[in-house]
Amino acid sequence: MAKRKIFDTAIQPETAVLVGIILPDEREEKEQEYLEELAFLVDTAGGVVKNIFTQKLTHPDRATFVGTGKLDEIKSYVAAEEIDIVVFDDELSPSQLRNIEKALGVKILDRSNLILDIFARRAKSAQAKTQVELAQLQYLLPRLTRMWTHLERQRGGIGMRGPGESQIESDRRMILNKISLLKERLKSIDRQNETQRKNRGQLIRVALVGYTNVGKSTIMNMISKSDVFAENKLFATLDTTVRKVVIDNLPFLLSDTVGFIRKLPHHLVECFKSTLDEVREADILIHVVDISHPSFEDHIRAVNETLKDLGALDKPTITVFNKIDAYQPVPEPKPGEDAAEQAEPMTLADFKSSWMARHNSPAVFISATDRTNIEEFRRLLYDTVVEIHTTRYPYDNLLY
Repeated sequence: MAKRKIFDTAIQPETAVLVGIILPDEREEKEQEYLEELAFLVDTAGGVVKNIFTQKLTHPDRATFVGTGKLDEIKSYVAAEEIDIVVFDDELSPSQLRNIEKALGVKILDRSNLILDIFARRAKSAQAKTQVELAQLQYLLPRLTRMWTHLERQRGGIGMRGPGESQIESDRRMILNKISLLKERLKSIDRQNETQRKNRGQLIRVALVGYTNVGKSTIMNMISKSDVFAENKLFATLDTTVRKVVIDNLPFLLSDTVGFIRKLPHHLVECFKSTLDEVREADILIHVVDISHPSFEDHIRAVNETLKDLGALDKPTITVFNKIDAYQPVPEPKPGEDAAEQAEPMTLADFKSSWMARHNSPAVFISATDRTNIEEFRRLLYDTVVEIHTTRYPYDNLLY
């Protein structure tokens, strides 16, 4: 009896290489952090990173982003390892995208396109889907020409337009009409959301904000005892979730919002500003920080810049340093000693007396997964909500 052949029908993840440039005003370590974040984005999108290429340049090459020598190096590697995608850490111009695609012969993505792909996968509600589609069309509009290079393009005066050019014009008109339609749809959804917010009555609103993947959804689940989707991936939460929470005798509204990220495309921020209305209209912000991340200070700055853009930086804010169970202190090494040998786990008292607590007051240090110091967090949140509630509704009998 002949042996049966077994074929693997499982879909294999796409392989990718990452490309970044180091400009004169940037440190090499900083670009490395950006590329590590880009690798996490690729992983979130379902890809596998095989290699990373970097190049020091005074400015990005206008034609190919990187120099021709580096592009040849990437081309050789892509061909030898049968790589599926090349991902660039910065946004590429339409001409750069076209030139690189022609040179490498594989799919080319930039940071913006990759984030849009993840957003498209994560979008669940009508609002999120509309926002993602709008951002995708705005990204696509200036890049239409590379999609019609297979058609004959003729130049000349009247009567000499080629089929490619007329098709591009037709597509551009269709996309502009679609963008206009989506913007009107978003306005309608915004009006519905505004009506919902008005109908929530005399309740203080608290919004969770922070960098992506810092544990906001885990904290939301813990405080509200609800079941919000949480995962160790970037942008696990795209839709704003609002829950009514009661601590002791005091009810308030708690919302979980989309995470922020460095180098987030401007048009994406614009499209998602309606989702972040919960942040703008919140009475209190809970700024969640992943203290175990080596670049948590940069994350704080990135979030504060986004809050400033939203006009929400001056709101009462509680800084929650999460994941203290995974924090790795790295002290200055003494002469003749290794820094790793000196690093001892910080206690809760150490955290409370650290510069992080002094510069981000009021601050609390917790581990949402281990439920460390949760009661202090709940008490601080309760006191902050009570202070605003009694000021706004002095004759409310809820608290008495």
